[in-house]
Amino acid sequence: MVGRLLRIGVALVLTAVVFYWSHPSKILAAAASADWRWLAAAVALVLVDRTLMAMRWIELLVALAPGSRPPLGAVIRVFFVSSFVSNVLPSVGADLYRAYELSRYDVHLAESTASVLMDRALGVLSVVLVAAVALPFATIEGRGELVVMLAGVGAVCAVAASVVFSERAAELVRSTAARIPIRLLHRVTAALTDAVRAYARHHGAMLRVLAMSVAVQIFRVIQAWCLGQSLGLTLPLTTYFAFIPLIVFIMQIPITPNGIGTTQLAFDRFLVPQGAPAAEVFALSVLFLALGFLGSLPGGLLYAFGSGLPASSSRETHGP
Repeated sequence: MVGRLLRIGVALVLTAVVFYWSHPSKILAAAASADWRWLAAAVALVLVDRTLMAMRWIELLVALAPGSRPPLGAVIRVFFVSSFVSNVLPSVGADLYRAYELSRYDVHLAESTASVLMDRALGVLSVVLVAAVALPFATIEGRGELVVMLAGVGAVCAVAASVVFSERAAELVRSTAARIPIRLLHRVTAALTDAVRAYARHHGAMLRVLAMSVAVQIFRVIQAWCLGQSLGLTLPLTTYFAFIPLIVFIMQIPITPNGIGTTQLAFDRFLVPQGAPAAEVFALSVLFLALGFLGSLPGGLLYAFGSGLPASSSRETHGP
C-alpha cells in the first residue's frame, strides 16, 4: 500500500513539474486546437498494434508442453484484461497477472511466466532495433546520450538471449540462485530457466515474434507522429523513430502507474531539445498516454462483463 501511494505521488509530482515548465495556458490552447482527423488516424493504428501484440504472445505459446495450450479465446481474454490491468498496476504487476491467469488453464506457472518474459524481452529488443536503424538517418540533438542508452538496453537484451541460447549462461543463473539459502527460490529458478530455455528450439517462432514486435514499434512511432501532426508539430518522422521507441521503454519501467509522469518527463527531455515547443510536447505526451488507455478498454469490458473458462472445464478438454 505504501509503495503504491509512493508511485502515485511520484507520478503526480513529475507531471505537475513538467506541466508547470511547459506553460499551462499554452498546453490547453494546443490541446484545444488539435486536428481530430490526425487523432482519428492514431486511434485506428492502436487497433492494429494491439492485434499484433496479442498475436505475438499467441505465437510464443508454441513452446508450451504438448496438450497444455489453452483455447484461443481464453488466451485473447487474458491478454486484453492484463493490458487493462496495466493502467492501475506497474507493468511488472500486469505481467504477473497475465502469467498467473494463463496458469489457470493447465499451463505450468513456469511456462506461462516464461512466455510473458519472452514477450517482454523481444519487445525490448525491438525498441533497440527500431531506434538504432533510425539513428543514422535522424538529425537530432543528444545523439551521444541516445547511443549510450540504447547500448545499455541492448546489453540487457544480450544477457537475456544468452540465458535462452547458452546452457552455460543458464547454469550460471541456477548456480547463482543456489547460493541463496531459500529452497523455493532454487526450485522456481530451475523451473523458470528450463521453461525459458525451451524457446531455443523454436527459432522460427522467435523470429516471427520479433518481426511482429518491430511492427508494433513502427506503428507506435507513427501513432506519435500522427498525434504530433494534430498538434502542429513539425518534427521530422526520423526524429520520432529515433526517440519514441526509447520513450515507450521508459513508460514500461515500474516507477509510476501506467508511466504517468515518467512519460511526460521523457517526452520533454527528448523532444524539446529538438526544437519542439514545450506546450505541444506536453500535450503530445498526454495524448500518447491516453491512446494507450484507449487501446486497453476492450480488456476492461472483458473484465467487467466477460468470464474466463473455469480451470476445471479447461482440464476436461485440455489436460495432459
